Amino acid sequence: MATRLQPTIVRKFIPPRKRDSRKGDNGKVLVVGGSYMYHGAPILASLAALRSGTDLVYTCVPKIITSSVRAISPNLIVIPMVDAKLTRGAANKLLGQTPSDLDSATIGMGLSIPDEEALKLLVKSLASQDVRISLDASAIVSYILPHLPQKNIVLTPHAGEFKRMSGIMPPSSIKERTNVVEKFAKEHSVTILLKGSTDVISNGNQTFVNPKNLASMTVGGTGDVLSGIVAGLLARNRNPLESAAAASYINGMAGKMAQKKNGLHIVATDLIDNIPAAMKPLDRITK
Repeated sequence: MATRLQPTIVRKFIPPRKRDSRKGDNGKVLVVGGSYMYHGAPILASLAALRSGTDLVYTCVPKIITSSVRAISPNLIVIPMVDAKLTRGAANKLLGQTPSDLDSATIGMGLSIPDEEALKLLVKSLASQDVRISLDASAIVSYILPHLPQKNIVLTPHAGEFKRMSGIMPPSSIKERTNVVEKFAKEHSVTILLKGSTDVISNGNQTFVNPKNLASMTVGGTGDVLSGIVAGLLARNRNPLESAAAASYINGMAGKMAQKKNGLHIVATDLIDNIPAAMKPLDRITK
């Protein structure tokens, strides 16, 4: 039976921050995405990860858009990807450039992946370093499923991406939708965050639902923001289900705040601006 997300539940999923923590103690995240056309997606994910409380975010994008990405914000640490797409050469080079102590990674937003072996290489190499991984957009593909480390992966599809990956279009009924997600998550030992007016989050054994019902959140980029929050929380709470559930809730709360202020005229960066207000009531500091 699915549990509806509430602040009291979500608060338990977000680890407290130690008063004497140092840079890096609260997470190191890798974002891999972007292309000639979609330069904004990895930016949105990276800024969302930072706003979620992550200390360091490494944004890996194709070399042709690095100047554009760097110009957006001085908060981003940008790693140029040698090819315009995720090739095996680009994946190998990237793995040699990133820190060895990453906590989490999110891959796929705006990314062009012409070689399935490149994605397999990147995912398996990061997983071998015990990096928690979130896959989105072009990285949500059926061929990657047999190569995922069991129980350490979050997939964040919308309905169309879920169908592309599984061959099944999620039903409109929340009960039936939940059953489909639970079955697929259990079969493949992954955590699924199926995006929609009501998000369904499940690892096959435990399920949460998050009714958002926000007409404004159809705007492009809100899913990239969600991926950034997922990665940011995975870097601190290494439990994929709890991190995905908390990210869904925070993304939805930020959307509600943005819609309250701007009506049906929000953009994805409005969600990022509201992440601190959405998360502040959930903050805890310990010795």
